[in-house]
Amino acid sequence: MQAASNQTDGTVGQPITYEKIPTQIFADSKEASNAVAQEIADLIRRKQKEGKSCVLGLATGSSPKTVYARLIKMHREEGLSFKNVISFNLDEYYQMEPDSIYSYHRFMKEQLFDHVDIPKENYFLPDGTVPPALLRDYCISYENKISAVGGLDFQLLGIGGNGHVGFNEPGSLINARTRLITLDHSTRAAAAMEFGGLHKVPRKAITLGVAPILSARRIVLLAWGERKASVIRGAVEGPVTERNPASYLQAHPDVSFVVDESAASELTRVKTPWAVDSVVWDNKMIKKAVTHLSKSLGKPILKLTDKDYNDNGMSDLLAQYGSGYEININVFNQLQHTITGWPGGKPNADDTNRPERAQPAKKRVLIFSPHPDDDIISMGGTFQRLVDQGHEVHVAYQTSGNIAVADDEALRFIDFVVDFNKGFGIDSPEANKLFLDAKTFLKHTKDSEIDTPEIRQVKGILRRGEAKATCRFVGIPTSQAHFLNMPFYETGTVQKKPIGEEDIKIVENLIEEIKPHQIYAAGDFADPHGTHKVCWDAIEAALERSKHKNFMKDCWVWLYRGAWAEWDIYEIEMAVPMSPDQVLKKRQGIFKHQSQKDGVVFQGDDSREFWQRAEERNSGTAHLYDELGLAEYEAMEAFVRWKF
Repeated sequence: MQAASNQTDGTVGQPITYEKIPTQIFADSKEASNAVAQEIADLIRRKQKEGKSCVLGLATGSSPKTVYARLIKMHREEGLSFKNVISFNLDEYYQMEPDSIYSYHRFMKEQLFDHVDIPKENYFLPDGTVPPALLRDYCISYENKISAVGGLDFQLLGIGGNGHVGFNEPGSLINARTRLITLDHSTRAAAAMEFGGLHKVPRKAITLGVAPILSARRIVLLAWGERKASVIRGAVEGPVTERNPASYLQAHPDVSFVVDESAASELTRVKTPWAVDSVVWDNKMIKKAVTHLSKSLGKPILKLTDKDYNDNGMSDLLAQYGSGYEININVFNQLQHTITGWPGGKPNADDTNRPERAQPAKKRVLIFSPHPDDDIISMGGTFQRLVDQGHEVHVAYQTSGNIAVADDEALRFIDFVVDFNKGFGIDSPEANKLFLDAKTFLKHTKDSEIDTPEIRQVKGILRRGEAKATCRFVGIPTSQAHFLNMPFYETGTVQKKPIGEEDIKIVENLIEEIKPHQIYAAGDFADPHGTHKVCWDAIEAALERSKHKNFMKDCWVWLYRGAWAEWDIYEIEMAVPMSPDQVLKKRQGIFKHQSQKDGVVFQGDDSREFWQRAEERNSGTAHLYDELGLAEYEAMEAFVRWKF
C-alpha cells in the first residue's frame, strides 16, 4: 500500500499536494477488498462491544463483490455477526421489480444478505416500484430512515466511468438530495452487458443524493481496472466539479479511495513518479520514463536531448547514466527488439535479440480464448501468422459465450433448424417440441427469468459454429478447436460462479494433452469478476500444477489484450506487425462471428463494433512505435510474456 504523494515547489515546508483525497493503492483488487472488508468488520465488532447498531451504506456493481465475499467468509469462519447491522443501499433502477435478475434487491440478497445473519428488517434498498406520484415523498422518507438510526457510520462507494457515485450523474450538485434521476447514456451503455443489450437498460433510477452520501461519517470508494484510471485521477487530483461528482468527496473529512494498480495508473505518482520523488532507475522505469518523455514532447526517442531530460524532472537519470544519447540508444534498441514478424520464432536465425526462440522450428501453440471470438479479435493477425509459418496451432474456447447472444439471433437460428428439418423431411417430434418451447420462452420471458438450459445450449451451439468457421478461415482443422465449456460460466446470467476444481482440471488436462511450446492467453484483468480474469485464474492454477513437468520447461506464456485497451508501450515484449492486407483478413475473420456483429449484446459505452475497436487499437500501437521513431507499420498486435 502506498501513501499519498507530495511535491515541493522549492520552498521548504510548502508542499504541493497532488492528491486531494487519501488514496491507497493495492497490488490487486482482492488484496484491496480484503483490507476494506476488515475495516468494515472491525467497525461492526466495535459497535457490538459498545452495544450500538452499525449503520452501513452499501453499493452494488462489480467493485464491491469481493468485499462482500470476504465478509461472508468472516461470518462463516470467524463468527462475524451482522445482527447489529442496519444497511441502506445507494440506488435502484426504476421501474424495477425486486425479484428481477437485474434488480439491486436481488443482487444484494445473492451477494451478501442471504449468506449472513443480518435481520431482514434491518436492510433497506430503494423501491423501484413506487408510483411516480409518490416518489418525492418516498425519497424524503428514505433519507429520514437513515437519520432516524443516527446516520451512516460507513458508506461504501463504487465509481462510474463518468465519475458518478450512486447514480448521481455528471451535473448533480453537491447539495443534491435523494431523488429519481435520468441515467446518463454512458451509464446505461456500461450496464448493457448485465441487461443483454442497451435497449433493455432502464432510463431512470432512484439514488441517494450527494448530500446524504457526504453526511456519512466515513466513506471508502473502490475502483478497479484501467478503465477507471482517468476518472480516478480527475476525482483525486483535479478540481471539484459537477462534471465528475466523485470529486465532491474532496470536501469530506474522512474519506479514502482504495484502488488497484491499474485504476491508479493515471495518478501522477504512478504515471510519472520521477516528477514526484526520487525513484530507482531500473530498466522498466527507464523505459517508462523515456517513452513518456518522447510522447509528451512529440519527439522521437533518438532526438531527445540532455536538456529534455533536465527540463522534465529526469536530471538524476541523466546524472546516473552520463548521457541522454546513451539512454536513448538503449531504450530504442529494446523497443526495436520487440518487433517481429515471426511470433513463433524465426527458424535458423540468431534469436539473441528476438522476443521468441528459434527452436523448435515448428512449435505446438495453444491459444486460450475466454469467449468464442477473443482469439480472432485480440490476436487474429498473430494467429494467422502462426498458422502460415507452419506451427501446429490449437485454440481452446474456454466458455460457451452463450449469454452474449441476443434472443432474436437465437430465434433466427431455431427457425433455420426447424425449416431445415422440414425441407429435408426430417421428422423429430422431440426436436420440434424443444424448439417450440424455446421460441415460446424467448417471446414471453420476464426479467426475473434466466434462459433455460435448452436456450443456453442453442446459443452456445450458435457461437461454436462461428468459432469453427473462424478456424477454417484461418486454416486450422476444427479438430484443433477445443470447446472447454467451463462450468463456472454456465449460470445463464452475467454473474458467474467462482472457478472450481472442475474448471482448473479441464484446462490442466488440455495443456497436458497438447504439451505446448507456446501458450497465448487473455491478459485483460480490469474486472476481477469478469470472464477474462476468471479464465486466466483457471489457466494460472493449471500452470502452477503443471510447471514441474518436463514439457513445461520449454513452454512460454504470452498475454494479449482485447478490443478495448493495449499494453503500455514500455510493457510490450513482442509486437507483431500487420500489413494492410493482413488487417483486412483479420476483419473478415471477425465477421465470421455474425451473432456479435451489428449492435452486439455487450456493446458497452463504445458504439463501435468489435472489428473497429480492434483495428483502431492495432493501428494505434503501430502509430505509437512510429512516433517514437521506429519503423512505420499499418498495425501491430502486442504481447507481454508471463513467467512462472
